[in-house]
Amino acid sequence: MAAVSAVSALGLVVGCGGSSDGGTGGGKKDGKVTITMGLFGVMGFKETGLLDKYMKENPNVVIKADVAGDEQTYYTALQTHLAAGSGLKDIQGIEIGRAKELSDTQRDKFVDLAGVTGTDHFLPWKQNQVTASDKKVIGLGTDIGPMAVCYRKDLFEQAGLPTDRDEVAKLWEGDWSKYVDAGKRFKQKSKDDKVAFMDSSSGLFNAMIYGNSQQFYDKKGELIYATNPVVKDAWKLASEAATSDLTAKLRQFQPGWDPGLANSTFASTVCPAWMLAHISEKAGPKNKGKWDVAKAPKGANWGGSFLGVMEKSPVKKEAQELVAWLTASEQQAFLFKEIGNFPSSQTALEMPEVVDAKSGYFGGAPIGKIFGAAAQEIPDEQVLGRKDGTIKDIFSQGLTLIEAQNKSPNEAWKTTDTRIEKAAG
Repeated sequence: MAAVSAVSALGLVVGCGGSSDGGTGGGKKDGKVTITMGLFGVMGFKETGLLDKYMKENPNVVIKADVAGDEQTYYTALQTHLAAGSGLKDIQGIEIGRAKELSDTQRDKFVDLAGVTGTDHFLPWKQNQVTASDKKVIGLGTDIGPMAVCYRKDLFEQAGLPTDRDEVAKLWEGDWSKYVDAGKRFKQKSKDDKVAFMDSSSGLFNAMIYGNSQQFYDKKGELIYATNPVVKDAWKLASEAATSDLTAKLRQFQPGWDPGLANSTFASTVCPAWMLAHISEKAGPKNKGKWDVAKAPKGANWGGSFLGVMEKSPVKKEAQELVAWLTASEQQAFLFKEIGNFPSSQTALEMPEVVDAKSGYFGGAPIGKIFGAAAQEIPDEQVLGRKDGTIKDIFSQGLTLIEAQNKSPNEAWKTTDTRIEKAAG
């Protein structure tokens, strides 16, 4: 998942018009090759100057990138253009929650990138996420979201919990239920009853399910969330946290969460690698050095994106070359250094600039080692479903019913189940 930027989502809807002949807008003229890109959030290519660098190194190439701030708006527009067969960019960004739906239903619209030279460096589970049943690869991986636990050292100390990141990790080593147990200790001994142990139960839920091979769907594409022990256990533990007054009742990236970071209303949050930049920005300079990062109980991945090339692109050869370059290990390591997007390239994970990376804001935490180790723990095969992103959001809403509306876990489950069946059944 790329962090949300302030760029207007309207830019995508207007900018995706394409050429009047139904093409993608790119093309060749007077010795110049124009490549168009549709991106969302902060994927980093435009923001860090990588596109400018590519154009400087390839003077005959002009890249025009439209960036939408909101991925939901972006995806709605992408679906419209896919259905119409026009208005598409030469290169389109793909968010992980959409990967299965696109590879299942729209793979004929994408170029097969399986044989592109120099693209054998990705983590196995990353490329599996965009590999269709016929082995067609519709995209190349950009970032990933291996998970850790971000925590406030000062607030842990006030509650009598250890503050050293290795000792903190031992509190919940190997078992998410130990994380909740640590929360109960925190609640009992904290000197400030206005500070919650964690921000939200939905963050805990996400962390638990995304460390497993199967979550909401099985390999046949059938919905299994209602019977999958992984989901049921995650719901049970997240509900326990919600009903034990361990959360600040703040859904991540929803209204109130950013002020919660700034005002120190919670002492920990489950954090994918890409979230660190957001925390440091919203918690602000006054909290620098108070935050730290500890290993999560179990490796998991939340988020990540891909770049795909459209089959109808008039410059698909050049677009493939650009995508391969943008997702190469060197560029992935550069993006991590510049904006914190964690590499999906196994080669990049072994580069010194990644392995040895530390965060000054998070007390010098060795984030390269912590998140790199988490990435290696993720199962090689992660089964995605067509409506994974939608279902994740519905589960988050369901847990909010418990936290904010005092619904019982059983009542909230029934409502969640009904909503999922309507949206994805």
